[in-house]
Amino acid sequence: MAEDIGKSNLESSAAASTTSRSFWPSVLRWIPTSTDHIIDAEKRLLSLVKTPYAQEQVNIGSGPPDSRVKWFRSSSNEPRFINTVTFDSKDDSPTLVMVHGYAASQGFFFRNFDALATHFRVIAIDQLGWGGSSRPDFTCRSTEETEAWFIDSFEEWRKAKNLSNFILLGHSFGGYVASKYALKHPEHVKHLILVGPAGFSSESERITKFLSTWKGSILNQIWESNFTPQKIIRGLGPWGPDMVRKYTSARFVSYTTGEMLTESESRLLTDYVYHTLAAKASGELCLKYIFSFGALPRSPLLHSVSEWKVPTTFIYGFQDWMNYEGAQEARKHMKVPCEIIRVPQAGHFVFMDNPSGFHSAVFYACRRFLRPDPDSESLPEGLTSA
Repeated sequence: MAEDIGKSNLESSAAASTTSRSFWPSVLRWIPTSTDHIIDAEKRLLSLVKTPYAQEQVNIGSGPPDSRVKWFRSSSNEPRFINTVTFDSKDDSPTLVMVHGYAASQGFFFRNFDALATHFRVIAIDQLGWGGSSRPDFTCRSTEETEAWFIDSFEEWRKAKNLSNFILLGHSFGGYVASKYALKHPEHVKHLILVGPAGFSSESERITKFLSTWKGSILNQIWESNFTPQKIIRGLGPWGPDMVRKYTSARFVSYTTGEMLTESESRLLTDYVYHTLAAKASGELCLKYIFSFGALPRSPLLHSVSEWKVPTTFIYGFQDWMNYEGAQEARKHMKVPCEIIRVPQAGHFVFMDNPSGFHSAVFYACRRFLRPDPDSESLPEGLTSA
């Protein structure tokens, strides 16, 4: 698929060059994707899922009610939409809402939908500014505004879907957003599952020392300029798909710590990831406002854990670069039930590296909603409690 995309892009680029004096600027400015491309790639990827599902664009309006800004400071009053997929389930199944991480979209959970849909009403979304959702101009200028971009758009989506009393699962940056949402709207979330979540680390001596060097200073300047990996993909024009293919092949095939992607999975995921990354920059520009260099949160969740009102389960892969010690520190100050589960043969994308282990962890985390006698259930074999 990536090869097909690359071939068509080259042909289109050649045609465009006949009307331009300079071939290279034309290629570098050209972004060969669209929301339609993303949704089509999503459908191809989700063809691997056996459970029937419905895809919809949920209207969240032009901005949060009573706000002076329109997602934020956008000059347009047009409504915005959240791309949503809902999987068939039994009528009495608890609702599980899944939120993806940075530089990802809901399709990253394609290996999990079938198993989870046997126990839950699974709903997965693309956050505002990501995947197949609307991509408003990103004009936030502070951590507070940037958090509101994601939290308030999610709340408008929840209202539009008329949801409450659901289980909220967030991965990485999605875990940060899910945590901030649960802090602001705990009445709607009955359990929080944070998968390798960002935001629980605090400034380390190692990062501080590195930033004092000339290399650290340069990299920090690049970070503060809001340079994102997606800009590289766009700049490569028709060669972007090949770079994405090399990444997915390396991360999920050659160097995976767990269950490798099949050739078909890798090809369809590459196609999907390319289109989601090459599309208009929007939500990705949150990076420097949420984190400082080294993925250190500007508004650490460790400062808010004493206010936690929702029972929480942390899930980490054994090789996750997100350190589970931050979750251990958070648990010390929480006044609600909290457990930490580690999954073997898995890294940061635990749900893709070891799907069966991840599913066991989620089912165990939600045992009080799924089992008649949850207190008698022991941690599944292979999983470790931290």
